[in-house]
Amino acid sequence: MSEQPTIEVRNLRTHFFTKAGVVKAVDDVSFSVGKGRILGLVGESGSGKSVTGFSIMGLVDPPGRVAGGEILFQGRDLAKLSEEEMRKIRGARIAMIFQDPMMTLNPVLRIDTQMIETVLAHDKVSEAEARKRARAALVQVGIPSPDERLKAYPHQFSGGMRQRVAIAIALLHKPELIIADEPTTALDVTIQGQILFEVQKLCRESGTSLIWITHDLSVVAGLADEICVMYASRIVEKGTVDEVLDHPLHPYTRGLIGSVPSRNVRGRPLAQIPGMTPSLLNLPPGCAFRARCPRASEACLVEPEMTAPLPNREVRCFHPHLETVAA
Repeated sequence: MSEQPTIEVRNLRTHFFTKAGVVKAVDDVSFSVGKGRILGLVGESGSGKSVTGFSIMGLVDPPGRVAGGEILFQGRDLAKLSEEEMRKIRGARIAMIFQDPMMTLNPVLRIDTQMIETVLAHDKVSEAEARKRARAALVQVGIPSPDERLKAYPHQFSGGMRQRVAIAIALLHKPELIIADEPTTALDVTIQGQILFEVQKLCRESGTSLIWITHDLSVVAGLADEICVMYASRIVEKGTVDEVLDHPLHPYTRGLIGSVPSRNVRGRPLAQIPGMTPSLLNLPPGCAFRARCPRASEACLVEPEMTAPLPNREVRCFHPHLETVAA
């Protein structure tokens, strides 16, 4: 019998009820992440990937709300929990690393105060033990002189250092699930590489599951085990990272990979997907990618369902690129 996944999202719908109409930010999204596994959630801005992360954390503010589906964390539906119950889980068992570290850090408190308070909020330990844990977390993310750094304020750190502190805070309780929302986008490549290595090591050693939200395919290629590609609030393709990147089935995934600069011939114009992402307030009938797709036909006027044309591969398309997969 296979082990229960750490997180299983089933048919998640998160809608924003605005004066202009209902924005379906996340619409019928399903995936699961096993123990110690890393899932890359990929898509361009506005595809719904960050809202998916906020929905799992219970951090969707009005006028938005989870309108349907289940978010099963070790078999328990988070969508049905009260705010009080969620507060006990959030930070201790599920942690989130934001794109902007100042969403985690308080600018007027020293780093030690913030980290010690975080430990004491969930664990009944002495202040000395909490400080020891805080110091160890800073060492883990590669911050030199941790004792000095604990006494500093956020403004005394560079942007990269602040993001490392935010990641250290997320690791404090050794959570079972971490949701990382583009946390290395603003960092230079060497720091990014160090953090990706640390995060990968943490998942392998402690069994922590990770959802890494990004638009950067090169990061996911070296980090994730599985990948979900999102477009206009829906997952359009799912599979192992190697299979999806080597043999993309959905025309959007294919376009996304094709537009990576390193894959283009020098001196030629960059390959790009024509057109714009449709407004989530006014999605066209049928497949949302239809107007930009070279393979679109009349069949695409109907909304495609997720199908599994190959083992361990899922795609939401009537005309997937099956010819690219070697027999």
